[in-house]
Amino acid sequence: MVTREQIRRVAESHIQGSGIFLVDVRLSSTGRITVLIDRPEGVTIDDCASLSKAISGEVGEEIGDYDLNVSSPGLDMPFLVLEQYLKNEGRMVEVVTAEGEALKGTLMNVTPGGFELSTEKKIKKGEAETVVRSFNYEDLKTVKVIISFK
Repeated sequence: MVTREQIRRVAESHIQGSGIFLVDVRLSSTGRITVLIDRPEGVTIDDCASLSKAISGEVGEEIGDYDLNVSSPGLDMPFLVLEQYLKNEGRMVEVVTAEGEALKGTLMNVTPGGFELSTEKKIKKGEAETVVRSFNYEDLKTVKVIISFK
């Protein structure tokens, strides 16, 4: 039986130097292996197909009856790795802290330790001030991109 770490090693080896980064590898008890990848400009179907072939070619015998799915994480999925924060710097995000506080604002100044969130605080009708808060990743439950169709 193949392990999550085996899939991770093959995937990282294949995408090295391509600009693609590994977001997550999931193995389910129902026979599904999901490999999530991304890159700053987004991934293509060809990127996913190429990685799927590489994984199947390297560990195909060990995979057995598993269904292998390689894709991007999707817009509604919370960030899991630093590269996702970097990719979305300057965009509107929703942050949920470990205490359950929900905030919306612009993701800024991403570092390996955390980031800043610029939000608008209403002072009085028609007036607002910009408030910048700093967050460490370990103090957060989720961070997601806010999808706007304006």
